[in-house]
Order: sequence, then C-alpha cells, then structure tokens
Amino acid sequence: MNKKQLFEQIQSKKSFLCVGLDPVLENVPKHLLSFEDPILEFNKQIIDATKDLCVAYKPNTAFYESRGLKGWETLLKTWAHIPEDIFTIADAKRGDIGNTSAMYADAFFSEEKSGMSFDAVTVAPYMGRDSVGPFLMYADKWVILLALTSNESHSDFQLFENKEGKLYEEVIRVSSQWGNSDQLMYVVGATRGTEFANIRRLAPDNFLLVPGVGAQGGSLADVCEFGLNETCGLLVNSSRGIIYAGKGEDFAEKAREEALKLQQEMEVILEKAGLL
Repeated sequence: MNKKQLFEQIQSKKSFLCVGLDPVLENVPKHLLSFEDPILEFNKQIIDATKDLCVAYKPNTAFYESRGLKGWETLLKTWAHIPEDIFTIADAKRGDIGNTSAMYADAFFSEEKSGMSFDAVTVAPYMGRDSVGPFLMYADKWVILLALTSNESHSDFQLFENKEGKLYEEVIRVSSQWGNSDQLMYVVGATRGTEFANIRRLAPDNFLLVPGVGAQGGSLADVCEFGLNETCGLLVNSSRGIIYAGKGEDFAEKAREEALKLQQEMEVILEKAGLL
C-alpha cells in the first residue's frame, strides 16, 4: 500500500486509527479457551468488530514469538484474516547487520518465503544504514524507524544531545537520506506531546506511527495539533485500550465501542483540518 492509497483509506474511513493486536493468553476472555487457538479467535473477533473503524492493524510479534511454533502460526493466520485494504504493520523492532536484516525482510515481506507479507515493519536504526537497507529493497513496503518512543527510559539514549542536536533528531536527519517519505515512517510516542512540532520540522512529509494513546496516557489532541500534515501523516495506535475494553463474551462489542470513540474524535479532527 503506497502513501496515496493509505491517505485514501484515511479519508474513506474518516479515521487514522491503528489497532495493536498484542494478546496475552491470560487476558483472553475465558469462553475462548475452548477454541483450538484462543488467541487467533480473539484476534479474529477484534478484527471483525473494528475493521470499518481503523486503517491499520499492528501485531507486536513478541506476543506471538513467545509462544513458539504455535504463536508463529497464530501470527500467520492473523495476518491472513486482516482485509487486504487495511494497512498491516509487523511490530518486530528488528535491527541487525545487513545479511541478517535481509532475512528479516524476507520473513515479514515475502509471502512466497514466509507465508506472510506485511505492508510495514518496525526497525531499530542503531546499527545504521546497512541494517535498514535490505527492508527498503522491497517495492511498496515501508520501514518504520524508531525515533522518539513512549517508554519511560527513552531519555537514556534518544535525548542525548551534542552541538548537532538530540540523537533522535540525528536518526531522522540521517535516515531521510536512505529513502523517501513513500518508504520511511517514524515511531513517535504520543506521550512526547509538543516534540511533534520539532519532528515535523525534520520530517514534514513522512507518516508517523504514534503509540501511547489510551492506556499509556498520550493525548490525541496534542499529537494532532503538532503532528498532522497535508496527507494526515499519522497512524495513531491503541492496543490495550481497545482489545481489553471488555473481558466477557461481549469483548468484541466493547472493543468496537472504544474504537468508535477514537474514530469519531479523529473524524472531527480531520474535518477541522480540511482533510475530508
């Protein structure tokens, strides 16, 4: 899915919501435990309940890899269940030397080799250009680089500053030479608030993947005030706030209710920005 197609989906659904599919078996409603694959059934019902309200789904691969072969099979089947017109993100945070990164790129982008073909994968840029380049070799695929994250200890490295500026700023400046805004997105946590204005100075045309709205307390209003661009340029993710909105047999309906609240808020924002 290219940028034009992604923006068309945003306009069509009046939403820039990304739903994070990060299920933990212990948190899955008890009535699903009778299924052969409770997590897959949980994901399928969440997807079916929210697919008209969001433009992207983001499985965090750790929640699947931790379950071994069965978890990897669940990830494959979850990817296959997502409608083709919805953007898919493998939140894998890979980052290794070039030949290893090439294998990771095949794992998430080559359906022929791995059985799945996500639209995007998250990548840690610490090892530099040759660790990112193999992902950029795939046409019509996206690399989402970690820039300014929402976790508490982000400042350990990301805010390190010298005369050139902060480290996260250098990540954006340098990586923008590796690919264009049709290939590169950046992860920027919703809890970073007014830093979005600075990030837009460095990356005016790129899409930003924004975790931290909902359970982590990030403000959608702040993100949009400083982060919107002429193609929206935001994919705002909510995981726990949506998928764990309910714990009973009506969990999917509760998830839909929470997704709908965000979608309606996003619709107002998009209208005010003249993007609909």
